[in-house]
Amino acid sequence: MSCAVESRRIRRTALIAGVGVATVLGGCGQREFDRSPPRPPVAARITGVITPAQVTVSPSRIDAGRIALVVSNRDRDSHAVILEGGRTLEQVGPINPQDTATIMAEVTQGSYAIRAGSERAVNASEQIEPARLVVGQRRPG
Repeated sequence: MSCAVESRRIRRTALIAGVGVATVLGGCGQREFDRSPPRPPVAARITGVITPAQVTVSPSRIDAGRIALVVSNRDRDSHAVILEGGRTLEQVGPINPQDTATIMAEVTQGSYAIRAGSERAVNASEQIEPARLVVGQRRPG
């Protein structure tokens, strides 16, 4: 192999390596990623279950912000689900037996009730015990 061919091969390799290094270093030093508009915060996921005796939710204590309340109906009757507290009143349903539904809401600090309503709810002795959701202060950031 001649000295001229070897010299060209070394220069070509050096050029390719230099372009690669310049590309990698070009992205360095950028402190913040500019996103316009910023993404909304992720909703806290809360699960709820309707049984013949009560409504339960987990977790029952959360921070203020956006929530996704996913409720499963394990009763034999269809039920509308109501999230009520503060200035929030959201409803979904009726949810058929063995089905689920989701309520999306923005909750602030306070106490909330999650109720399951049906035709049985007219008689006090047949009402399903509501769940309680306690909402604390919004976390920073």
